[in-house]
Formats: sequence, structure tokens, C-alpha cells
Amino acid sequence: MIFDIHTHDISARNALISVNPAEFDPQPGAFYSVGIHPWRLSASDEDMKLLESIALRDDVLMIGECGIDKVRGVELNEQIKVLRKHVELSETLGKPLILHCVKASNELIALRKEIRATQPWVVHGFRGNANVARQLLAAGMFLSFGEHFNADALKVVPPGRLLVETDESAMKIDEIAKRVAETRGVPCEELESDVLQTIQVLLHRML
Repeated sequence: MIFDIHTHDISARNALISVNPAEFDPQPGAFYSVGIHPWRLSASDEDMKLLESIALRDDVLMIGECGIDKVRGVELNEQIKVLRKHVELSETLGKPLILHCVKASNELIALRKEIRATQPWVVHGFRGNANVARQLLAAGMFLSFGEHFNADALKVVPPGRLLVETDESAMKIDEIAKRVAETRGVPCEELESDVLQTIQVLLHRML
């Protein structure tokens, strides 16, 4: 089974389960990403302190999901302010960042360049076109694809930078992976190998 880099299914295994710090309830054998979603932004000092304490755990492999959403959420500058806190935590702990990005690729690219982030950033649920994909890839980011995606964008992502996810989809990860493989014109086994390569680059570990 292919590794699911982003899901909200708390029963999932062979997956990275994304949760808000206040809802973190770790289970044996599970892996997590923990962060404050831009739709649920309050980011008080208490929120960040809780996130910082949870992020130290070995079963928390990534920080997020966090990010910028120009369609929904609080004022843009506030979203960026909280994102910066997540980036700082990511850099301090040496853990990659998983990002929610809606119509904000330029802001993400500018922020990454400004901060000179050394940790990998994954844009999850990518639905943008091939041009945006190329820009994010050129900035050093990884792209994850779910149930809905732009076929041309999917085809420009090289092995070692490609991930797949379920997010909140009712589809199983293997169904999504099959669609991704068909769109890329490769066997499912080759896609699984590509994603495994990406996981190793991203997390420096086998899962």
C-alpha cells in the first residue's frame, strides 16, 4: 500500500494523520502532522505552546497543516504571521512543513525565499496548473495530489518530489494512487516506488 502523506482519518495507518493540537490523541503505530489550520486560526500563545510541546514527539513527523487561504479565513497578514511561527518551529525541530495553500503560491514562495527555510515544504492537495507547479518546484517545494488534480501539473512533478493523499476524500489511497499513476502513464508499482523515494528524501526514514 502506498503511503498517504495527508489524511484526517484518525484510524489511518501507513499514513500521516493531520490534527489540530487541541485534538491530538496519539495512538500506537500511528504517525502525525500537527498544526493550526488557517480556517481555524486563533493561534494564541497557549495554542502555540501546546503545538510546540506536541511537536517534540517522535510520532509527530511534520508540522502542519498550516498555511494561507485567500478565499477563506482571517485577514491575510494574520495568516502569514501564524504561518511564520510554524516555519520557525519546523526549522528549530528539523521537521518538514505541510501546507494548505489557496491562491497564495506567490506568498509562499516569497516567504520561503525571505526566511531561507532549510526544511522541506509540502503543498498538500495541489490543484494548480502546470505553471504554478513548476514555480513551487523551482522554489524547492514538494507537491501532494489527492482526488482532484490538474493532469498537466501532475505530469511535470519529477520522482522524488511527488506525494499522494486522501485528505478528507471518501476514496481510498490506493484508488487515488491508481488515478495518479494512470494520468502519469506509469504502472502503479512505479508510482509507489516514486512516492517511497520522496518519503525517504522528505523524512529521512522508511515508513
